[in-house]
Amino acid sequence: MQPKVIITCAVTGNLTTREHHPGLPASPEEIAQACLDAADAGAAIAHIHVRDPETAEPSMDLALYEETVRLIRAKNSALILNLTTGPGGRYVPSEDDPARAGPGTTLMAPEKRVEHVLKLKPEICTLDFNTMNSGGQVVINTPRNVGVMAELMRDAEVKPELELFDSGDIVMARDFLKAGRIDSPAMCSIVTGVKYGFPSTPDALAFAARMLPTDAQWTGFGIGRMAFPMLVQSWLLGGHVRIGMEDTSYIARGQLTAGNGELTERARDLIEKLGGVIASPEEARAILRLDA
Repeated sequence: MQPKVIITCAVTGNLTTREHHPGLPASPEEIAQACLDAADAGAAIAHIHVRDPETAEPSMDLALYEETVRLIRAKNSALILNLTTGPGGRYVPSEDDPARAGPGTTLMAPEKRVEHVLKLKPEICTLDFNTMNSGGQVVINTPRNVGVMAELMRDAEVKPELELFDSGDIVMARDFLKAGRIDSPAMCSIVTGVKYGFPSTPDALAFAARMLPTDAQWTGFGIGRMAFPMLVQSWLLGGHVRIGMEDTSYIARGQLTAGNGELTERARDLIEKLGGVIASPEEARAILRLDA
């Protein structure tokens, strides 16, 4: 078991919508407050996507990231910030010519996907290794593009959190580590419950965790109704934990959550009742070697 358990709160995500939860944070003020609420409830890390304040649709607008980070830092300088670089990898083939991008495609240059990271220099940002089917669409993260982003993250002295959706992703991540393209020890997230990736089962999470380098710090999580079961499973297997409105809109079956603070409180309660000890942001920095 981990001596101290890091809670990450993923407050909005990219795919959750207001149809899933009418209170999904969207404006910089709402997202910042969600992060602060999660921190008050025990989260050491806030994982952040931004949204268009008017439509609540996903956005990569640098100004929205700047304002969100500014609002958080005005009230909390300890909380560890983890900015996404996931958006920008989705490809939707047009129906008449699959070689042409159709509506919904977000595929962009890797340099553009890390623009906000280079400007804001958070402690952590995500680095997705998955190329996979996603509904009727495809997410594309080629080794070349992942390598470009990894190099830019290193130059900016931002630690990448390796997002791993299936076994092949872990193989590619290990290749990057072996080649020195990413520094060890790695920080990894094992994502379960995304269709055509790892299923949300104890066997799948245990298998994925065994594939990781032995010195890696890792978090396992599930989405939807398996968010809390996989949170506990991650801790039982020796990992850290994650929760938030990116992963689930519900605090209990049929009951929408009041928000990210409530979800984080439940996560903390579950881990502490099982005997775990929650890491503060300062302790999380030491565990992840963010100041090294």
